Order: sequence, then structure tokens, then C-alpha cells
Amino acid sequence: MVMKIKIIGIDPSLRNFGIAIGVYDSETKKFDVIDLKLVSTSPSNEKRVRKNSQDLESARALFKGVCEIIESYRPTYAFVEVPHGSQSARSMASYGICIGLLASLPIPIIQVTAQENKVRAVNHKTASKEEMILWASKKFPKAPWIKRKLKGEEVMVEKNEHLADAIGAINAGVQTDEWRNISSFMSSIGK
Repeated sequence: MVMKIKIIGIDPSLRNFGIAIGVYDSETKKFDVIDLKLVSTSPSNEKRVRKNSQDLESARALFKGVCEIIESYRPTYAFVEVPHGSQSARSMASYGICIGLLASLPIPIIQVTAQENKVRAVNHKTASKEEMILWASKKFPKAPWIKRKLKGEEVMVEKNEHLADAIGAINAGVQTDEWRNISSFMSSIGK
């Protein structure tokens, strides 16, 4: 029995949470991207606002945005490029917020690393943001990429890196043993 499984890919960060919404076909073992969403936050420029208050507000906004997308599209699984480590105390705060948000998701997640994401997409672990955007936009040219006008022509914007990485998370995730086991099981019970 052919199953169409609703899925999402997530590239989390404190300022730009990239989400790719897709459908996985159990027969072809391929996925299609049906929508892209970017949940963004920005720090307050108000000097009197405490940093931890800003972080809490950003975390709430991200959680609300992600939950609205999950509620709207009702995916069965999420493929997530889980963040790792940090170089500063500030980035560690962002890391902690993202990990907490991922742990709070109301659907099961399949974890992938940034390296797995890049290797499965463009075949090398040090792929640039531009390479990931180019790969994802060629693979899914009809997806609603974020564009702007430049000299009368529509061009991709840098924030697409988060959407491309979210697509990459799905791409890497559907190639894991964990996903193969899950999708095989789902297909077998659907018969």
C-alpha cells in the first residue's frame, strides 16, 4: 500500500527557524516540498530590556510559530538538523533555547547532524550556505523561496539558507536506518 506521509524538516536557530513542509511517498521513497516557512525573531534595541527577557520572548515566539505550522500541516514526523556546541556564551544560550524547543515538539523527530545534511545534499561536509541554497532550489524550484527584486530581477535572499538546510534535514533524514525502519513498519501495517 502506497502511503503519503506528511513530514517537516527543521533548521533551528534563535533568529531564523527554517521549516520545510513535505510529503514522503512510501513507494518511491522520495519526498516533495509543498511549502517553506521561516519563523524569525529579532532582538530588542531597547537598552533597558534584559537579555534574558529578550531570549524568553524569542523562545515564546519561535515555539508559537512552530506549533502553528505543526497544527496547520499536521506532519507525522520532523527531520531536524540538531545544533551542536557553541563558541561563546551567547551562542550557547541560543543553542539551549533551540534544544528546549526541539524537545517540546509534539511530534517525533529524526535527528541529523549538519555534516550529514551537507554530505547527503552536496557530497561534502563543508558545503557553504550558497551551495546548500543552490542544491535545494534546483531540487525544488517551485517551492516558495524568499526573493527580492534586484535591478528588476528576482533573486534569492540569504535567509533561504535556513529553508535549504530544513530541506537538507529531510533529505538526510529519509536516508537514515531509523527512517527506513519507521517507513517500512508504517507500510506493513497499512496493508
